[in-house]
Amino acid sequence: MVRVSSVRSAIFQHAAWILMAVGLGACAGDKIVYRDREPFNAPPDAARGFLGYYNAATKQTTCGNCHADYQATWVTTAHASAHATLNASTAKRAECFTCHTVTGKGNVAGTSPAGHDAVQLAAYFDVQCESCHGPGLQHVEGVGQGVVIRPLASIGMSGTGNCGDCHSGAHQPYVEEWRASRHATVPTSTRATNATCTGCHEGRQALARFGSEANYQEKAAPTDYQPVTCAVCHNPHGSENPSQLRFPVTSPDPDRNLCMQCHMRTTQPTGSGGSPHAPQGAVLMGFAGYRPPGFEYDSARIFGSHATEANPKLCAGCHIAKFTVTDQITGAFSFQATGHLMRAIPCLDGSGKPTADKSCAYTATARSWQTCTGCHANAAVAATLFSTVRNRMKFLGDQLWTNLNNDGNLQAAPVDGGLLATIRATRPGEWNGTDNRVTPAEGAEFNARLCGEYNQANADNSKGIHNPFLCEALLTATINFVREYYNLPAASVALQSNIDKSISGELKASMHVSRTSSR
Repeated sequence: MVRVSSVRSAIFQHAAWILMAVGLGACAGDKIVYRDREPFNAPPDAARGFLGYYNAATKQTTCGNCHADYQATWVTTAHASAHATLNASTAKRAECFTCHTVTGKGNVAGTSPAGHDAVQLAAYFDVQCESCHGPGLQHVEGVGQGVVIRPLASIGMSGTGNCGDCHSGAHQPYVEEWRASRHATVPTSTRATNATCTGCHEGRQALARFGSEANYQEKAAPTDYQPVTCAVCHNPHGSENPSQLRFPVTSPDPDRNLCMQCHMRTTQPTGSGGSPHAPQGAVLMGFAGYRPPGFEYDSARIFGSHATEANPKLCAGCHIAKFTVTDQITGAFSFQATGHLMRAIPCLDGSGKPTADKSCAYTATARSWQTCTGCHANAAVAATLFSTVRNRMKFLGDQLWTNLNNDGNLQAAPVDGGLLATIRATRPGEWNGTDNRVTPAEGAEFNARLCGEYNQANADNSKGIHNPFLCEALLTATINFVREYYNLPAASVALQSNIDKSISGELKASMHVSRTSSR
């Protein structure tokens, strides 16, 4: 639809023509035809066909004349003020405008000068629709001729013509970090076609599950499997959430929280067997795990986990670890970490830049603890607390199952150790997997995997850090119940005392000291 101001202009032009015709003695029977002007202007960069703004002063895009719903949400995004934001920066350089205007970056137009790179006019200011979809001239002309040519954007990240064209480099290394994360893993045929997997492991199916009806280049290709790309979590057309996220990261409701859309799958054991699978959200919020009879857990104790008002962004509050790296000698800017490695405490290289390595030590210097120091006094305190929780979980986990050969499989004693290995040797039928019943042994193994370190890729894998109080309560109650249920020998007084002790006092004292120190 053409804006009202344009229609009024057309009427005034026709009125002037009528007066002129009367002055020239036009015949009274002549028929006057009124027409609205076309809903697009001639493209300033005629060679490439980028239309840009229909009205730059009001940020009315040409595309938005028809696609009013997308126009209404896009105009609220940072993309809609990209040019002004850069222009106000004291660090702006001429080459920066290529990503803050409509150009060949981010679309199929290629790398030759196009749009604002060719014609520096206000019509091409900001990151508009054509920045992702490419030139729109053929589309709008085709509509008028009954031929629809769709300039579809891409959600893929395998080459150029996508978000990575601009969201990369030392100042915005979103794509470089994302490529080093698990989100960038292209799904295998099983995960891409299995209905129970596709909604989280395949980008197009995740978009469908999230309710996206937008079209894009890869949508129609049946085997063009996509990883979890930018557009899966961020809505390019804008949303009511910060950073154009499709769901909020602050919501404690698992059905609304973005991360928990996928990171909360198998959170409790089932009668058909199985292990924890992406249970992080449920662990964080305090309702994961097998609950043995008589289990009691004061949910108020979650105050000391990471699901409190001190961490309003929940998963993202720790895992989107943004920080600036400066040169250690000059103090000059070196690198802006965006957190898109999705690691709460990433390993650092010699310059302090986060890396894809996962094997470095959990020390104050080998890793970044910057997401922790908002509550804990400094990196050294945070690293010490991490070790305290990890050691406690390992001690409790080892009582249930000591994975002696480190193969990730629970085996009968003496191949493996712990209470469950003993039960496996004497009562292997407790692991049935087909009787639709969760035995204490199966539940105990689930808890051990949930909160321990057992060479399992899809468990919580936080070493108890997501919620140390829940994990400690689950493991302690499970150890005591399994020993009683299966009539196993009692633990020594010293060992039982160690099992039944609580780390809550130690962690609470540390939290208090940390917050006091950071004021």
